[in-house]
Amino acid sequence: MSEITWYGHSAFKISAPQAHVLIDPFFTPASGVTVESLGPVDMLLVTHDHGDHVGEAVNVCRKTGAMLGAIVGTAGKLAEDGVPEAQILNGIGFNMGGTMEHKGIKATMTQAFHSSDSGAPAGYIIEMPDGLVVYHAGDTCIFSGMELWGQLYHIDVALLPIGGVFTMDARQAALACKLLGCKSVIPMHWGTFPVLAQSAEYFQEQVAKLCPDCDCIAIRPGQSLSFV
Repeated sequence: MSEITWYGHSAFKISAPQAHVLIDPFFTPASGVTVESLGPVDMLLVTHDHGDHVGEAVNVCRKTGAMLGAIVGTAGKLAEDGVPEAQILNGIGFNMGGTMEHKGIKATMTQAFHSSDSGAPAGYIIEMPDGLVVYHAGDTCIFSGMELWGQLYHIDVALLPIGGVFTMDARQAALACKLLGCKSVIPMHWGTFPVLAQSAEYFQEQVAKLCPDCDCIAIRPGQSLSFV
């Protein structure tokens, strides 16, 4: 059994008994978590180098010893910012379509359509040791390639942005669920800043309309869900 915890914005921790992966550790105050209270982290994935996604990546790596996964270029930038080079997966990072494994966690890098000052924006398909498959889209619009990832992987849970302005909005994200064929979806990248969507209700309505077989679960920062 794996547990998924949302720390607000795009920050999630996925934990199985033997392994823990953290994504985009920008912790919102509402989550109540800090680097000190975070607990164990074995792999830390960064989707792109914007501050609201890098967050506490350097401090988490230095405190927990987590291995950093990021695209080539962004990994180098984070090394310059203080992540020990010995803690970077593949030494220099990896790239689109590539898979890295650590402590039974497999992370495959997927494309994302956004911006980044280094490397390129990315998403990840994460396979946990207990078999749970989670897709973290990163910051992106909807794109047709999501259907291919859905064919290659049986995605249990998709973590999709719905805020609009900087990412896809609720309608795009609901259609993305259909392309991905995911069993469940948790919306992210909403409510953090005034310019973003402030509620997930419209997204839930759109998922019910466009992808009724998908379980749409809107959770609050700091909340955890268990998946078998």
